[in-house]
Amino acid sequence: MTLIDTLKEEQKVSMRAKDKLRLGTIRMTLAAVKQREIDERIELTDADVLGIITKMVKQRKDAAQQFTDAQRQDLADKELAEIVILESFLPQPLTADEVDALITQAIAATGAAGMQDMGKVMGVLKPQLQGRADMGKVSGLIKAQLS
Repeated sequence: MTLIDTLKEEQKVSMRAKDKLRLGTIRMTLAAVKQREIDERIELTDADVLGIITKMVKQRKDAAQQFTDAQRQDLADKELAEIVILESFLPQPLTADEVDALITQAIAATGAAGMQDMGKVMGVLKPQLQGRADMGKVSGLIKAQLS
């Protein structure tokens, strides 16, 4: 079962349960997937859908932080609830030790010697870590190991 099929099935379950927040979040996700399919005239793979969900989680975290800074906790709570729903469709996150091990393997596999080879290492790691680790933090860890 593909991730899109899972989302559609969860949409039906949410409708039956009358869970408006979950239903709205899933509909928003499916709309983003459909929009990208139409814009690029392609059928998205699970990796593409994971990328969309990961981006949506990041957007919600940023929005929640801004709402908290503006003392709008009601809106921040809604964003945080959406994050929980979206993260339920992402794979289990990797531990810090697992990420470090994957970075070390990727550096060895690419033969990276310095910062100029960071793109090669990121290219190898991105498919493995998509949706399972924060790529911004991974980038910092790679820089630390390469320098």
